Amino acid sequence: MDILLANSSPVQKDHKEIWKDCLTIIKKNVPQITYNTWFLPIKPVSLVDFTLNVEVPSEFFIDWIEEHYSTILKKALVSSIGETAKITYSIVEDKSEQLDLIDEIERKEEEKKAASKQVASGNDKRIFDPHLNPRYKFDNFIKGEGNQLARAAAIAISDNPGETSFNPFFIYGGVGLGKTHLIQAIGNQIIDRHPNKKAIYLSMDTFTVEFVDAIQNDSVNEFSHFYKTMDVLIIDDIQFLSGRERTQDLFFQIFNILHQSGKQIILSSDKPPKDLKGLNERLISRFQWGLTADIQPPDFETRVAILKNKSESYGIALSNEIMEYIALNITSNIRELEGCLIKLLASSSLNSQEIEFELAKKVVKEISTQVKTNISIETITKEVCSFFKLEENKVREKNRKKEIVLARQIAMYLSKKLTNSSLKTIGLHFGGRDHSTVIHAYNSIDHLISNDATLKETIAKIKSKIELSAA
Repeated sequence: MDILLANSSPVQKDHKEIWKDCLTIIKKNVPQITYNTWFLPIKPVSLVDFTLNVEVPSEFFIDWIEEHYSTILKKALVSSIGETAKITYSIVEDKSEQLDLIDEIERKEEEKKAASKQVASGNDKRIFDPHLNPRYKFDNFIKGEGNQLARAAAIAISDNPGETSFNPFFIYGGVGLGKTHLIQAIGNQIIDRHPNKKAIYLSMDTFTVEFVDAIQNDSVNEFSHFYKTMDVLIIDDIQFLSGRERTQDLFFQIFNILHQSGKQIILSSDKPPKDLKGLNERLISRFQWGLTADIQPPDFETRVAILKNKSESYGIALSNEIMEYIALNITSNIRELEGCLIKLLASSSLNSQEIEFELAKKVVKEISTQVKTNISIETITKEVCSFFKLEENKVREKNRKKEIVLARQIAMYLSKKLTNSSLKTIGLHFGGRDHSTVIHAYNSIDHLISNDATLKETIAKIKSKIELSAA
């Protein structure tokens, strides 16, 4: 499809005018249902230099637009802003937050400018960011029999962080059951109710990447001090601490300081502490000091409630018949329920058809017959690095050596092909890179293997090893 362009020269306009121009171009180049589904819900927020910031309803919107409509969007932006045009995304559901978003962006820009002018000293000068997703709140975490204890304890902690016997609070459960949602909900509520407290959320992979950077920059003391000053430390996927001896030693020190100071520690994992392999016994012992709570797969009623909540947030109108059919046939986790809704929305958009029962049956059949594996991004990284004889941390570092870039891109490519992880999750695993980097890596490898039989064979061999190790 040819892209119909308007004006290709930069024009002085505000963010609303620019987005209006973009919509005019986009509307001429996509089907009406695609335009209504993916572009009308987007709201322009601000324009800083040549970067347009827009608000979208969910992280899925970002992934879908970047994967399927990035070319159209980029050309529309260039037409309205100029060759250096860029776009950034915000996910904001609370309308009261939307009113202050521009001021917040401007405030952060001023903070960054001020920070860049500070004279370096022994004090930590980083701008504090809790890394919490504002969407994750208790209000939209659906209560069910499988999460009652974990949810009740989470609410108690958010009321009195560090003052209950639930310290540390260790949540475990399978993939896609809501662990990340719940632990971030604690952080968000603590910040709302205790604005003077510093709460921070990050994955163990991100913590490790930051630690490696600190070692390279000779700033380990500064790194350690930063986390020791937290009132609430929330670490996701603590199982990825396994086998990382030096990181374990540092985390042990941080854990002890925080716990002794009465600060709240919140951890999540796919297994209970006693089943974690490759961790020091002293760490496992400390993980069991407080409360350990599991999250089980949701029952039928909870699955229906989740589908109703999710469909409303995506703007999808589903009949009770469709929701109950999905809930009866997709039973393992919340992520698969959400994946089904996403596929319904995508199928409806791409095929320009309404979401009816027959379409729902087709999508459910496709999802329920997919091959289930235990493949994780961690497994993929391990096998790729083993093949190329690289240390795993190398693909997470800011390293531009040709062989490391290739390994990193292959690992990202296979992570997207073999897991259900979002682009954002994959990017975070590889050194905190954003979703656009993952898309670039995927497209680069996809293009290379279509022209390079040797590389195609190499990736097939790695894929076979990954599937064998995950079997």
